[in-house]
Amino acid sequence: MARLFFAIWPPAATAAALCEWAGLVQRSAGGRALDAAAIHLTLAFLGDLEPERAAAAIAAARSVRGVPHVLPVEETKHWPRNDIVWVGPREMPPPLEALASSLAAALAGEGFALERRRFAAHVTLLRKVRVAPRLPPLPQLEWPVEEFSLVRSTLAAGGSRYEIVERFPLRQDAPRI
Repeated sequence: MARLFFAIWPPAATAAALCEWAGLVQRSAGGRALDAAAIHLTLAFLGDLEPERAAAAIAAARSVRGVPHVLPVEETKHWPRNDIVWVGPREMPPPLEALASSLAAALAGEGFALERRRFAAHVTLLRKVRVAPRLPPLPQLEWPVEEFSLVRSTLAAGGSRYEIVERFPLRQDAPRI
């Protein structure tokens, strides 16, 4: 069994800048900041899967078409209900929404049951934040989206460890939705 999800990973410089920003928030509000290497945007969470189901998820992902685009990181939020601080776009970029929808449809076609709520693009940076934090302005960031990945999550003492299982490039010649 492997705990798997699909995600988009930022470039190293973007992850480092987000990690530094999260450190500023952590100093005033506490919580646990994610390491730069763990920062990602989840597209679809699959949970614990047997190897044959993982193969079906990979087959589904290979059928997904999406176009390269930029993820705007311009909004910051604290969700007290979940005790997290996250960042993301103010409005859903159409290419990202199309990618998430296409992936969800391909996975549903393989019998995967995903969350029914609408996809909300957010990048969790701090967990266990129990004090309403002061959220400083974000730095200028570049987050080009040129691929998505299937990721294995392993629970460890300091939090989850992530390993990319397979990458799925986005292509400029993909049909625009």
